[in-house]
Amino acid sequence: MGGDQLSEVFDLVEVGGQVTGGFAVRGPWMSRTPIEHPLKYIAMVHGRALLTTDAGGEPIALDPGDVAILNNRSWLELSGGTGEGPRREIIPETGFSSAHFIGADRRTDDVVIGGHVDLNPVGQALLLQALPPVGHVHASTAAASGLRGSLDRLFDEVTGDRVGSAFAIRQYGQLLLLEVLRAYVDQVELPTGWLRVLTDERLRPALGLMHAEPGRSWGLAELARAAAMSRTSFAERFRATAGMPPLTYLSRWRILLAQRALRDSDVRVGALAGELGYSSESAFSTAFKREVGESPLRYRFRARAEFPRPRSTRDPTPAKISHLDTARSD
Repeated sequence: MGGDQLSEVFDLVEVGGQVTGGFAVRGPWMSRTPIEHPLKYIAMVHGRALLTTDAGGEPIALDPGDVAILNNRSWLELSGGTGEGPRREIIPETGFSSAHFIGADRRTDDVVIGGHVDLNPVGQALLLQALPPVGHVHASTAAASGLRGSLDRLFDEVTGDRVGSAFAIRQYGQLLLLEVLRAYVDQVELPTGWLRVLTDERLRPALGLMHAEPGRSWGLAELARAAAMSRTSFAERFRATAGMPPLTYLSRWRILLAQRALRDSDVRVGALAGELGYSSESAFSTAFKREVGESPLRYRFRARAEFPRPRSTRDPTPAKISHLDTARSD
């Protein structure tokens, strides 16, 4: 979709949703779980619960269809259920199994599904900074109209025991994550940063230019004209929304593209520098080291060692950089 910079960034950071656990329970209950992934989500499919984390503050009330996104938390505690008797402790188990939901009754049971969001190294440096410690997505709002349906379809697949269910669960997990992020962006006043600037309608035309041609030497006047604003108004709005000036944003966007290209392709550093608008390999290396903290080649070696993956056959950047020299430089 043209002009959809948010989708472009999600593709760049390779956002992926994984369903990792869950349970169905009747009566009073509680569950305390250590968190091992930087970005975790808890979905209240049916019933209600109170969520507490090491972020502090008052417990968060999760209603049917609500989802909580936990950013760099070390533990969470859920409690719910009604009726008399002692509170049953739910012990989290390693690995996801639909057996945990056998016999679940939507009319009486509390049903919880948990998972985590996979991010590549660029995503961990970008998306985690743009989210609060705990984000609460309310299913009752108009912005979350698709969330309830995604949760129900995921639960139906989990409990259906049909051929291909494992594949379907992964796909519905991805769609659930998309609905959560859409609803979150629409429900809250986003903090200054990447997510906020990517969803600002006034700035979208200027962002579209920078994302479409990151290697071009964009001037402030051109970008302001695209946004139908004066230079001063444009610069002020951009800084207030993104937390940085427009040309600083462009420089950081180039470095994000460079990180993925260095990690996922064999592009020469010099060729990459030229495509991203740098006057020389030296200028690119200096800018890259200033932003990332190490040289392009050192980053390539470290990223491939820490996050090994099959080499991508797609273009090394999502922008219009399609004729990079793919001879090895390392």
